[in-house]
Amino acid sequence: MSEEIKLTERYERNGWPSLTRPDLKPPQGWDMSLLTGFNRIYNHSLSPDGKYIAFIWNHDEFSDIYLMPVEGGWPERLTFERRARQYWWDDIPRWSPDGKWLVFDSGKHVFVVPITGGTPKKITDFASRATTAHWLPDSHGLILSVEHEESEKILLTDKLGSWPYELAAGPGDNRDPEPSPDGKWVAYVQRPFNDLNRLDVHLVDVASGQHRLLVGAPKQKNFSPRWSHDGTKIAFLSDRTGFDEVYLLPFDDEEPQQITKAKMDLLDIAWSPDDKWLVATMNKDGALGLVLVDLINNKIRNLKTKPGIYSNPQWSPGGDFVTVEFLSPQQPPDIYRIDIIPGLDGEIPNENIKQLTFSTPPALKQLRMVMPDRIRFKSFDGQDIPALLYKPYKPNGAAIVAPHGGPRDQALFDWDVFTQYLIAKGYTYLEVDYRGSTGYGRQYELMNQDDWGKGDTNDCLMAGNYLDTLRWVDKERLAIMGLSYGGYLTICSLARDPEHRFSCGIALYGDADVYSSWALSERDTRLYTEMQIGHPAKNRRAYLDGSPVHQVKHIQKPLLILHGLEDDIVPPYASEELVESLRKNDKTYEYKTYSRESHGFLRRESVLDRYTRIERFLDWYLMPYTGD
Repeated sequence: MSEEIKLTERYERNGWPSLTRPDLKPPQGWDMSLLTGFNRIYNHSLSPDGKYIAFIWNHDEFSDIYLMPVEGGWPERLTFERRARQYWWDDIPRWSPDGKWLVFDSGKHVFVVPITGGTPKKITDFASRATTAHWLPDSHGLILSVEHEESEKILLTDKLGSWPYELAAGPGDNRDPEPSPDGKWVAYVQRPFNDLNRLDVHLVDVASGQHRLLVGAPKQKNFSPRWSHDGTKIAFLSDRTGFDEVYLLPFDDEEPQQITKAKMDLLDIAWSPDDKWLVATMNKDGALGLVLVDLINNKIRNLKTKPGIYSNPQWSPGGDFVTVEFLSPQQPPDIYRIDIIPGLDGEIPNENIKQLTFSTPPALKQLRMVMPDRIRFKSFDGQDIPALLYKPYKPNGAAIVAPHGGPRDQALFDWDVFTQYLIAKGYTYLEVDYRGSTGYGRQYELMNQDDWGKGDTNDCLMAGNYLDTLRWVDKERLAIMGLSYGGYLTICSLARDPEHRFSCGIALYGDADVYSSWALSERDTRLYTEMQIGHPAKNRRAYLDGSPVHQVKHIQKPLLILHGLEDDIVPPYASEELVESLRKNDKTYEYKTYSRESHGFLRRESVLDRYTRIERFLDWYLMPYTGD
C-alpha cells in the first residue's frame, strides 16, 4: 500500500482557516526566529584519557559530531553530512580504547572516523541496517547490532568493515552488546518474540560462540548490562520489584543481588574506575537526579537533585570527576564536568561544577522561563493521575492539555522552548501522565495494557475537569494538543467526549486507525504495539476499539493535523484516513503535510511552519477579542 499511494506535501482545510490575529502580539522579547534558532547539544562521550569530549550538535538539517577539550575550548567538527536525527533515537559516539577513533551511527549504517581528522568510513555495507557499535579492547574489533531477516542480530567485525562473524541470533531481537574488559565475552539483551514484555540478559563466548542465559523470567525486563572494570561482575537494571532497580551479578554466580531499593526507576548506570561505585540517574516524579550507588553498603547518595534531567554520566579515568548532560524547563541542554569525592555525604556544591558547552543564545537568557509544579488529580475511577502544571506569569484564561507520546513515556522536567513561548503568551499548560505512563512503577505502566484509547483518554478528559478548578482558567477555552501517541489521544478526546469540553485539538503525527498503522509502520513499531495490545490476528477487538477513526462523526470541535511524509512510526496514511473521514462528515479541520520530515520535525522551515500554524490555531479558537 505504501508503494501504491503516493503522497505529496499539501495543505487542506474544511471551514474557515485560522488566520493570524492582528490584535495579538508576541510576548515581549520573544520571536519565532529565536525559537527555531536553537541548536541542541546531546549524547556526549568522554575520551579514555579524560581529556576530550565528543558530542552531537544539531544544526538544522545535520546532527554532526564535534570534539572539544574537557578544560574548555572551541569545538572541532569531525563529520559534515550526518543527517539530522531525533535526539531521543540517536546513539552515542564511542571512543576506541586507544583514543584514536570514534565509531558512530549515521542513517542506517555504522561509520568510524579518526580523531586526528579524515573522512568517516562506512563499515557496514554487509547489512541493510546497523546500530550500537562497541569497541573490543584492541581498538580494532567492533561488536554491533544489525537488522536481518526480521530480527536483530549481534555481529563481530572490525574498523575496516571486514566480513562479520555472527555472535548472537536466535528467536528474538538481540541488542545492547557490552564486551567484557578483556574482550572474551559479550553480554547482551534479548527480547524473545513469544513474550514481548520480556528482556533477558545473555552471555556469549567470543571465541567459541557458546551462549548462556544470565538472568531472565517471563514478563520481566532485565536490561542495560554493564561490566565492572575488573571483569568479575555485571551490573544491570531489572523491573522485577515493580521499578527499574540496580542488580549485581558476579560473573561466576547465578543469583543476582539487588543493590538499590529506591522504589524509583534508575537508569544510565556507569562503574567507577575502582569498581566501588555506580553513578546513575534516578527518576523522581519526572525529575532525573544524579546519584551515586555505594556497592559495598548498598546505599544511594544524591549528588544533584535540581529539578531537570541529568543524563549520560561518565567517569574520568581517575575517578575524580564525571561528565554529564543537564537540562530543565528553564535551561537548554548542555554538558558539564562535576568534580566528585565518592566517600563524602551530601550533594555536590555548585563550585564543583563546570559548564563545558554553552548552547543558550543571549537573547534567550533574557527571557523568563516557567518551572512547572508536579500535581495530581483524580480521574473518572478515582485513580490519581500525575501531571506537570505550568502556570503563566500573566494568565490569559485559556489552557492546554498536553498528553505525551509513547504511551510508555513520561512528562519530564524537560526543555521545550515552544511550550515556554505559549506560556509566555498566557496559556496555562498541563502535561498529563495518563495511565500507561512510565516513571511510577510497573503497575501504573500496565494500566492501559490491552486498553488503548479508553482509560487513558478519560484521564485526558478529566485533566480538562481539573483545569476547570483553577480560578485563572476559563473552562470554555480549553485545547488538547499532543504528538505521536499524544496526538492519538487528542483525536480520541475529541471523538469520545460527550461533553465536548475542548474548544479545539491539535494532533501532530498522531494515529487514528491503530490497525492500519500497525500494518504500515516499521518493524520495531509493530512489535511495540503488539507488546501492549497483542497481534491484531489474536486481538482484533483491541485494535478496533482503540481506533477513533470510527467515531469521527462525534467530533464537534476544530482539529489541526500535522504530519511528516517520511514518517514510518505513525505512517502519514493514518492522517490521510482521518482527514478523509473528517471531510465526509463535514467536520472543521486543517491538515498540513511536510516532505522530508519523519516522526518529529527537524528542518528549520518545517519547525517554523509548525509553530506558526499551532499559534494561529490556538489564538483563533481560544482567545477572545482583546479590544475595548
